[in-house]
Amino acid sequence: MNLANPQEQAGAQPASDLRIPQTVRGPRIPQWFYRVFLALALLSLVGCLVELARGDRSLVALFLGGSFLCFAIGAGGCAALRNWIFLVWLSTAIVFGMTIPSWFISAGDFKFTRLFIPLLQVIMFCMGTTLSVQDFARVIRMPKAVFVGLICHFTIMPLVGFGLAKAFGFPPEVGAGIILVGSVPSGLASTVMVFLARADVALSVTFTAIASLLAPIITPFLVQQLAGEMIQIHAGALMWDLTKMTVFPVIAGVAWHHWMQARTKWLSRMLPYLSIVAIIAMTVLTIAVGRDNLLRLGILLIVACFLHSTIGYCLGYLVCRCLRMNESTCRTLAIEVGMQNAGMASAVAASLNKVATLGLAPIIFGPVMNITASTLANWWRAHPIEPKQPSRELPDP
Repeated sequence: MNLANPQEQAGAQPASDLRIPQTVRGPRIPQWFYRVFLALALLSLVGCLVELARGDRSLVALFLGGSFLCFAIGAGGCAALRNWIFLVWLSTAIVFGMTIPSWFISAGDFKFTRLFIPLLQVIMFCMGTTLSVQDFARVIRMPKAVFVGLICHFTIMPLVGFGLAKAFGFPPEVGAGIILVGSVPSGLASTVMVFLARADVALSVTFTAIASLLAPIITPFLVQQLAGEMIQIHAGALMWDLTKMTVFPVIAGVAWHHWMQARTKWLSRMLPYLSIVAIIAMTVLTIAVGRDNLLRLGILLIVACFLHSTIGYCLGYLVCRCLRMNESTCRTLAIEVGMQNAGMASAVAASLNKVATLGLAPIIFGPVMNITASTLANWWRAHPIEPKQPSRELPDP
């Protein structure tokens, strides 16, 4: 299912009426398969508790990780958890990264931090494959919504990040990481959350695409201006790195969508799953590398990241309401403002060889962001928008 063009689906069904897409819904597998893994999850948890009671912690990490992994697989068959399945897998990645970090730091002389940029490029390519030329042309049809969203996203989040870094008194490179994660664009996860919220998926896809293409210009400028005193940043080198990480893969993905999508439908259906695997892989790698610093600063960073995303949702929504935009647009831009591409921020930290410090905030921000966004999206989903006249910002379907 192509989230980027919901109106092109059979019956021209509005985005708000679509069901959960295949990218967030498990494949059709017999229920007994999921129940087996849920039972294994319970047994592994019992094994973990038994080992703790015996005072033998040598197998606790494996039992705990196994419990989360089995639960993540089994949750795919539970309708009540299906909207949270991405968050469940992220939680599993965090548990593995925290309990057995040595597995995800290096293999021989090869350090897994070298995979950050390729993984991000895979994610951005997969995002590009959901885009068409019409998605970029949509900016002309809804210029106010896209423009307001971009202004809010690239002012509210960087400035809030700067304020939080100063207020919490984090070490310079850790504080710079909060500013960095506030200066990157939104990512694929925001579109999924907008879909769950029954808001404007088309606007979300267009906004994310434009913000990602602008990132090589805007992100280095913001980081240099706001975090220049905390960490040395070479704006030109960062601009080129971001271009390689975002612009080239997105353009390649759009080209794939144009020339290859219809010819390789089976492969195109697999790409959303590939992007999810890449996001989870980046999560477990960043957690493993920054584990020691996370144990020392984890609670404060969790609070800071919670405030960062929550303030972004609130201010993004309020600005849109003050500008008299319709409710669907307000909800969409609130999610787009508050959600960031934490994977991109982690890749930038990796390119600077500072994952354990500059990359700490992205490590925490990703899961916290997904928890807050999932909660908000599911609350909005339970409180649908009252039917009204079409917005001036959107074309009449």
